[in-house]
Amino acid sequence: MISKETKDFKLFSAMYAGEKLSPAEASKRFGIKNMSASVSRIRQNGYAVYAKSRVAGNGVKVTEYEIGTPSRKLVAAGYKALALGLA
Repeated sequence: MISKETKDFKLFSAMYAGEKLSPAEASKRFGIKNMSASVSRIRQNGYAVYAKSRVAGNGVKVTEYEIGTPSRKLVAAGYKALALGLA
């Protein structure tokens, strides 16, 4: 469970509401310095967080994170890991 007082919860809430956020936006809005660590903690709580890269108007490559619906393949891998005692 993600504690409501944390920066991770603020990030989670924004993504759960449908926002796509880059590390720069997360740093500015929530004070998150290591977005990949925050995303990892959200994923460990059972949410499918996807990273998508795009090229901004100034030619810089930007990675944006969003919560989405897990694919059937991902769900199947989770069940297989449980069956094998890996999770």
